Amino acid sequence: MITRNAAPAGLKNSWLELGNSPVLTPPAALANSKAAFLFGPVWYNGVMKNFTIYPSVTGVANADWQDKLKEISQLGLEEVAVFLTGFDKKERDHLYKFLLESKIKKIPFVHLRHDTDQDDIRFFNQNFHTQRFNIHEEHFETLDRWQGYWDKIYLEPDFNDEIDKDIDIKEIAGFCIDLAHFKCAIARGVEEAAFVFLKRGQANFACNHLNGYDPETQTDKHVVDGLKDFDYLTTLPKYLFGQIIALEVYQPIKKQLKFIEYLNKLLGDYLEN
Repeated sequence: MITRNAAPAGLKNSWLELGNSPVLTPPAALANSKAAFLFGPVWYNGVMKNFTIYPSVTGVANADWQDKLKEISQLGLEEVAVFLTGFDKKERDHLYKFLLESKIKKIPFVHLRHDTDQDDIRFFNQNFHTQRFNIHEEHFETLDRWQGYWDKIYLEPDFNDEIDKDIDIKEIAGFCIDLAHFKCAIARGVEEAAFVFLKRGQANFACNHLNGYDPETQTDKHVVDGLKDFDYLTTLPKYLFGQIIALEVYQPIKKQLKFIEYLNKLLGDYLEN
């Protein structure tokens, strides 16, 4: 059985069946678009991936992670994701101390930043069994900072219409697709969308960031205004979705859990069909 996503509006008659591989032939109006072919072929080959969506410690200031850790303790949560993006080394040292004192037993996913190194990965791997870390495109220039852990590192592409020349996805574990980033890339018709598409079947799509999307500005949203901000997810190719999905929003943990309740139903229905 072959599973494919629905053709986007206006392309309903554009599918051609070639053997066992459906291929999207775009209408002439889209033929020269860099994103014209991105809605195509086989996503799962009939195989369904199980996925788990995790609430996340996010933010840009001391109070952000402190408040979220208090909530996590109050709610008795034992598994969360962590985004280090907004925390410098001094702030991370404080965060790490409180993580060790928390009730958290497992952190399946961590977003690294430019000034982290092997010690940061070792901390999470040894204390919280973390197996998936992500970096940005420009971090390939300093990949040696995480020497010895490349098999646990995943690339998060952006949508600035430029692929860093140093990127070699084969050097690391695979992709961590920010789902809103990919939606932005498709909407804007930029290089990152084509780059990711051409790696399907060649690279491991193991994990994701999940946040909101604004169709008017074609940008991602880390403060979600309503559940409608997640509706774009059912327009994305299914091969993008990994088993570990980290919610990347700045809202409190209780609000994140409400989002996850909705998202489990939304994505469960979408990915099973």
